[in-house]
Amino acid sequence: MENNIIEVISEFAPLKKVVLAQSEFIFPEKEDGNNDGTFLSEESLDLYDVADTAGKDYKDVFPERQNEWEKERENLKKILEKHGVEVLLPRLLTEHEREVGKEYGCCNFFVRDPFFTIGSSIIEGSLRFFHRRNEILPIRDILTSEAYNTEAFYVSIPKPDISESLHSEAGPFLEGGDILVLNKTIFVGNSGQASNHNGYLWLKSYLSHWGYDVIEVPLRKEVLHLDCALSLVRDGLMIVCEEAFINGIPQQLKNWDKIRVPFDDVAYLAINGLPINDSVYILDPQFEYIAKQLEERGVTVERIDFKISRSFGGSFRCSTQPLVRA
Repeated sequence: MENNIIEVISEFAPLKKVVLAQSEFIFPEKEDGNNDGTFLSEESLDLYDVADTAGKDYKDVFPERQNEWEKERENLKKILEKHGVEVLLPRLLTEHEREVGKEYGCCNFFVRDPFFTIGSSIIEGSLRFFHRRNEILPIRDILTSEAYNTEAFYVSIPKPDISESLHSEAGPFLEGGDILVLNKTIFVGNSGQASNHNGYLWLKSYLSHWGYDVIEVPLRKEVLHLDCALSLVRDGLMIVCEEAFINGIPQQLKNWDKIRVPFDDVAYLAINGLPINDSVYILDPQFEYIAKQLEERGVTVERIDFKISRSFGGSFRCSTQPLVRA
């Protein structure tokens, strides 16, 4: 593989280099007014509603689950490497980051949202939840190294405007889970939980220099990101929950073959699988009904139990961010 390129051309182009998340979470001492947990499953909400977690490390509160969580990510790494994907890992949180992050919590657990890659652009996002706003920092060494050794464009969306309130809706907010790449068409989700209209406008303006068509996709508020409601498996085939879309599936995708998922499974991250290429797809075995339909269409399914990762509100796509998909 060439080491001197950054290029992501679609959701299902062959994955060659990827950043894979670590498994760290510090419980908050204060409530994050931007995070109401609407998008989480009831089981996940019940799990974290425990006494005396304020400011504590997840691994100290749930040591067995921490071990399972780390094994899930290691299993994902093995599958990716089996298919020839180069895997890069962010550094772990420093003691200083852990200490200063206690107020609203801090994390180093999903790399999809703090940055994203479109074409030859590496773009640092702008995250809505307080506990995630510094999540880019453990990843940044990777991004600078990759950007400075390639011809990539390395940019960052503006910092959120808090001039009126910490909870201001002005943003701009733009998170990688809301970004789906299909050649020169980019879909941007907006449920009010993550990315917002101002984030969409910024991305549309930036990408206009390369002739991209950027489409805003309104979602129901119970859906955190677009990749919880839509997965592009290969050209002409999607996994989708049609109920999640306020204005229906984007026009550009309406004629695609659809593997349909009920709305109740959105919170369990049924749709947040990961294509390695257009013929291999990673999926949690809990959603065997999806796996069966993929296999009927000639797609090879790699199954990995990811229940701990999913309990945090993300799965395989959330745990990864490509640098090369071409």
